[in-house]
Amino acid sequence: MKINSFAGAALASALALAAGGALALDGGQLYMTKTCFSCHGKDAKTPIMPNYPKLAGQNAAYAAQQMKDIKSGARANGMTAAMKGVMHLVNDEEIDAIAQWLSTQ
Repeated sequence: MKINSFAGAALASALALAAGGALALDGGQLYMTKTCFSCHGKDAKTPIMPNYPKLAGQNAAYAAQQMKDIKSGARANGMTAAMKGVMHLVNDEEIDAIAQWLSTQ
């Protein structure tokens, strides 16, 4: 019996998840779809306002912690009010993936 490529890919994904292996999130794609680029620039180097941080090349652990602190309210200084309104769009796993991607830019 032949299995078409879509069904085969779906089966492989299901088996990987059942075995405990999770598919890695694409931090670059999340950066775009979660609207990070709107303020920080498509390249994460050219923010729309000079006082917004350039995120490219940031240490992943530092960037993730900053985002998590802004989301939780633990960090509420500077320009964090602007980010607080969009942090509901990302969960901790997505934050980690975005931070990891930023560190490679």
